[in-house]
Amino acid sequence: MTDLAIPFPETSRRLDSIDRKILMVLQEDASLAVAEVGDRVGLSSTPCWKRIQRLEANGVILKRVALVEQNKLGLGISVFVSVESADHSEAWLKKFAAAVSAMPEVMELYRMAGDVDYMLRVVVADMQGYDLFYRKLIDAVPLKNVTSRFAMEKIKSTTALPIPAITAE
Repeated sequence: MTDLAIPFPETSRRLDSIDRKILMVLQEDASLAVAEVGDRVGLSSTPCWKRIQRLEANGVILKRVALVEQNKLGLGISVFVSVESADHSEAWLKKFAAAVSAMPEVMELYRMAGDVDYMLRVVVADMQGYDLFYRKLIDAVPLKNVTSRFAMEKIKSTTALPIPAITAE
């Protein structure tokens, strides 16, 4: 890895190799003390803290959270729900997005390209919980088609983004 820097997509500030290392360390364990993060990336506490503050101010670090094991909460079913709509108006999308965003079972919502319009990742306790969710979903706004795919096994799950390598141009 070189000391070249790549620009933040939405700012003029550059993301250098130390910033990238900080992001990798924090994505692995955001509960580490600043001094420990600094040790791992080769900085003392104050410069490390300033870089973390700058990454937060620039919107690169959105927030720090605790990851919870869904099965230990009795939320054993993950469902991928494909939604097709006959209405593609801005008004429909706003109503749909607001309704789905208010449903705590929905972990993620994406507008898609391809044969479906929207994809949801839903987490529920059981089939009865999914049926209740499904009824709320189809009552919220008019939908053309809803297809549910139930996950049998989680093989890989990560929240850590792959930090792009810095390359020479």
